[in-house]
Amino acid sequence: MQFEGLKHRRKTPSLTPLIDIVFLLLVFFMLTAHFIDDQSLDIALPEAQSAMPLENQDSLEIVVDDHGQILLNKKPVNILELDDALRLAMQGRSNKQVILRGDQATALGLTVKVMDAARKAGAESLDIMTRQP
Repeated sequence: MQFEGLKHRRKTPSLTPLIDIVFLLLVFFMLTAHFIDDQSLDIALPEAQSAMPLENQDSLEIVVDDHGQILLNKKPVNILELDDALRLAMQGRSNKQVILRGDQATALGLTVKVMDAARKAGAESLDIMTRQP
């Protein structure tokens, strides 16, 4: 014989602690996430058998990809503004060395324009970055 009051009631778990934990995890990941998007270009360095390691790491770096995009110290620059940007970057520097990191598919004309802009800005030396095979 079963009584109405003694029927097994369906028990549902409380979702409040689960929601609290999810929100805590969300806040934790939002606070620890790295929001700065480093700008870089995907380039394939040309190979050179006679490549030598760099001695000075305090140089200005110009990156040119195969689509013609240019970065000066990880900041995008237009080829028309490169002269002025290099001149500003060279002011007050004792090391006037420029490192050109170009994709192997970069057009030669653009590379020559970058080298010319570095010379006009007062670069004492220009090194072309390669990788050993």
